This record gives sequence, C-alpha cells and structure tokens, in this order.
Amino acid sequence: MILTVGAVLFACAVVLYVLQPLLTGTEAPLGRGWDEITEAEARTAAALKALRDVEYDYHTGKLDDRDYESLRGELTAEAVAALRDEEADAGDRPALQTATPDTESIEREILRVREQFRAGTACGECGHRNPDGSRFCAACGRRVRAA
Repeated sequence: MILTVGAVLFACAVVLYVLQPLLTGTEAPLGRGWDEITEAEARTAAALKALRDVEYDYHTGKLDDRDYESLRGELTAEAVAALRDEEADAGDRPALQTATPDTESIEREILRVREQFRAGTACGECGHRNPDGSRFCAACGRRVRAA
C-alpha cells in the first residue's frame, strides 16, 4: 500500500516536472544568445585543447616522436577545418544583436545612480538600487542611509 502511494506520488512529480514549461508559459529562445557558442566554435575549441594536450604530453615524455607527429598532424587538420567552418558560419549568419548603449544613455544612467545615492535609495555597500523609502537594502540587507 505504502509502496503504491509512493509510486503514484513519484509518477505525479515526474509528470508535473515534464509539464512545468507548459504550465508556467516559459519558452525556449529561438535565437542564439551572446554567451552560446556554435558547433563550429565548439569543434575549434576542442581541437585546440586537444592540440595543447598533445604538446604537453610530448614535452613531458608521454608521447614518442612518431606518435606526436601523427597526432599533431591530425589535430592540426581538424583545427583548421573547424576554423574554416567557423569563419563560414560567421559569414552566413547575421551579427548578434547586442545592445551597445550610446554615450547619452550611459550618462543618463550615471546621473540616475548618483541621484539615488544622494536620495539614499542606492545601497552604499553593494550599490543595489532600492525603491524610494527603503530602509534596508534588498540585495545585501544592510541599512540604507537616510536622505
């Protein structure tokens, strides 16, 4: 009986976990973010790391000359192919849409932060901007100085 109830609860938990994105309305992004790498970039990084490891292994005496030359040739060819694919991918896709704020927006933000420090709403310890009238910082919990 207890085993059956546990199995049913576990099954319900799994179903809720699977349905969670549908229930909360969260979606996976369709585009590539600024911190995501492409397959070609990953292949390039892997080939270059493998080349580095082969160099270390050769210089520490773990590889003899014949194996070193063979592995280095293969990995160099892989790295070159990956770099060519990466360059081709970069030419095919549009540049990432990165927000580059202009000087005026940066200056406005600096003025806003300075005003908040003067008004006592920005935390003097961590710099977190708190709502007007806050007595404690929402980020670090320290007391926000009075205006």
